[in-house]
Amino acid sequence: MKQQFEVRQMASPDGPVAGLIDQANASGFRFMETLRREWHAGNNRFDRPGEIYLEVLLDGRIVAAGGLNIDPYAGRSDIARIRHVYVLEEARRSGAGRLLLEQLIERARQNFRRLRLRTNTLEGGAFYAAIGFETSSEDAATHVMEL
Repeated sequence: MKQQFEVRQMASPDGPVAGLIDQANASGFRFMETLRREWHAGNNRFDRPGEIYLEVLLDGRIVAAGGLNIDPYAGRSDIARIRHVYVLEEARRSGAGRLLLEQLIERARQNFRRLRLRTNTLEGGAFYAAIGFETSSEDAATHVMEL
């Protein structure tokens, strides 16, 4: 049976995505706690033009999440950044992460000319390369995509 995913915009990091954030933290991925902290401080709510934070659900359970921001490190409003992406370990290779990134890239094409991101893992690097990102030696970016 083919898996059915649902993609929706996150309303708050205290909603259903909180369990994903907690699992990411427990696995050593503290950037998800940064998502929650920045949201509550009002520093980043993914609410500027072109920005969004998405959740991917499988059978009603959030298995992946990630967002699109105007890149705070680029100093330009036409460059976006993929941020705070996490896929549950048991959902990796299920298509959830690819679907999430495809949705974010499509959204970015509507508002930006370039995408950047930073990953600290080899697995993450391979994942982003497989989707079409190129490795980068730019400050604050390990991967880029021209839109």
